[in-house]
Amino acid sequence: MDYKTEMRELRDTLNAHGYRYYVLDAPTISDYEYDHMLRRLEDLEREHPEEVTPDSPTQRVGGPALSQFEQVRHDVPLESLQDVFDGEEVRDFLLRVAETMPQAEYSVEPKVDGLSVALEYRDGVFVRGATRGDGQVGEDVTENLRTIRSIPMTLPEKLPRLIVRGEVYMSRSVFEKLNARREIEGKPLMANPRNAAAGSLRQLDPKIAAQRQLDIAVFNLQLAQGRSFTTHTETLDYLRSQHFKVIPYRLLRTHADIMAEIDRLNDTRMERPFDMDGAVVKLNNLADRETLGSTAKFPRWAIAYKYPPERKTSRILDIVVQVGRTGVLTPKAQLEPVRLAGTTVTFATLHNQDYITQKDIRIGDTVVVQKAGEIIPEIVEVVTQHRPAGAVPYYLPRTCPVCGAPVERDPDGAALRCTGAECPAQRLRNLTHFASRNAMDIDGLGPAVLNQLIESGLVKTAADLYDLTAADIAPLERMGEKSAANAVAAIYKSRDNDLWRLIFALGIRQVGEKAAKVLARRFGTMQALSQATEEELTSIDDVGPITAAYIRQWMESPQSRDLLRRLEDVGVNMSCKEELVDSRFAGMTFILTGSLERFTREEAGQMIEQRGGKSASSVSKKTSYVVAGPGAGSKLRRAQELNIPVLTEEEFLELLK
Repeated sequence: MDYKTEMRELRDTLNAHGYRYYVLDAPTISDYEYDHMLRRLEDLEREHPEEVTPDSPTQRVGGPALSQFEQVRHDVPLESLQDVFDGEEVRDFLLRVAETMPQAEYSVEPKVDGLSVALEYRDGVFVRGATRGDGQVGEDVTENLRTIRSIPMTLPEKLPRLIVRGEVYMSRSVFEKLNARREIEGKPLMANPRNAAAGSLRQLDPKIAAQRQLDIAVFNLQLAQGRSFTTHTETLDYLRSQHFKVIPYRLLRTHADIMAEIDRLNDTRMERPFDMDGAVVKLNNLADRETLGSTAKFPRWAIAYKYPPERKTSRILDIVVQVGRTGVLTPKAQLEPVRLAGTTVTFATLHNQDYITQKDIRIGDTVVVQKAGEIIPEIVEVVTQHRPAGAVPYYLPRTCPVCGAPVERDPDGAALRCTGAECPAQRLRNLTHFASRNAMDIDGLGPAVLNQLIESGLVKTAADLYDLTAADIAPLERMGEKSAANAVAAIYKSRDNDLWRLIFALGIRQVGEKAAKVLARRFGTMQALSQATEEELTSIDDVGPITAAYIRQWMESPQSRDLLRRLEDVGVNMSCKEELVDSRFAGMTFILTGSLERFTREEAGQMIEQRGGKSASSVSKKTSYVVAGPGAGSKLRRAQELNIPVLTEEEFLELLK
């Protein structure tokens, strides 16, 4: 078989299996078999890049990052629907339609809470996708939409032009995994799946969108050249035959049946992978839709029934405090079980002390509970007239309930945070940061492996990593003798890292890479740093009083002292190895922008730091020089506006000589 034939057969086979997996949810081969075929196709495409096609499954990982989204004018407007909130408003809508169409049928569908988009195909090939925007003009998010596996890149029927409308969403299971990962990384949590989906689809870097595992539910045919249809449900059935993931529907006539279906969808909403915020009632006959037309804002042939947040009362049995992976103490109210939005609720988040104090929430209180964004139960209000005698105001503990270390309030927020360096609740997050590339750079110890090491009891602190053997790691899932040996070698190698990497790896609040480098050069050894006073720390340009206080607090903790002692015992370097070449750049700040040809930005930054200067990421009046290579953009323009000297790469090299 020649390579062209093999590539074509691999593409067809992989696309067929992707359709079964992502649209039909009925895979017929294992992930291993799929990945093996995909790897073969990737190898062939590297050898023959001229044969790569737009519909290849290898093209779903995301193209190059964009600088901005282009605007798209919709040939067929993406209208919004009029909201209704009760059965009487539904009856009024049906009566208005019945005046003209007394025998009308209606499609009743779930209303997905996501981001509306239009997908355009020409000759059966996906060519463009855009957000709804204001209904007339949206944003071109084609590259991000290509990463959604349930969107077909080619269609069985090659119509000259086809436009469909769908709702991009993030499934609840993916949303929960995303937030769990963000918590480990110390990033702010996403509020709800809809916001997460909208933010993901509007990432300028499609590779980020690809990681978010978005999905789509197609609910309307906007335009089909070369095809005609009589009813809306015919179009949905046709789109399903074209391998789209289509919204489910029921065809009904009477007010009673429609309201029963709206209630049924509400009762079963948690059984679906996507969030729902209502149900849509649409006139089925397309000619009748044309007759009714639209107002200035909405079509007259459809409505959106919006579900109110379901609220019920319960009683607070206790308040329990959990410690997250970033050390934040999160209070939760333990409730008498109550059925809410299709699930039994036994806990509700209390956010923080300010929230508890503001609502005056006490153990024993009767409270009104609802689900925020249909995901997280929260307390809306306290029924104070039912408050039991003797109920007292609640205050979060002053020490960590997991490790006993003192807790502190964030200066810029309401969160309370554990200060323990060896707190068990923070193990995974702390170890992930310790082993990360910019910290101790231990290749092969990602979150999944570290989590297994923690759960097996082999690792409790960073110092325990240096006692691991290949025999300890090899039995872990997705590991083996070779991977285990490589991981142990990387751990061993990390002992010789420069001091700044260790300082950064310790995870001291507000101490980033640059501050760690400055501290390592200024104090020379970990012992000297651990004994530095706040006054000595604040004498350094990059260390303010808040950061100095965090460093002193960390160094004075018994858990921290124990960790440093154990790391030193296992041979981790505690001294600064980097020596200043000279101090010609002392007090100077450089900005590196554009493409440098003779070295990377990281290498250039290191050269600056070895000569007493520092590199920053944003241009300000304090910037000494901007080093600009080809492709320099906004930073170069900003430097020119502020009359800051701009150096070419050659001129920068002259300064180094």
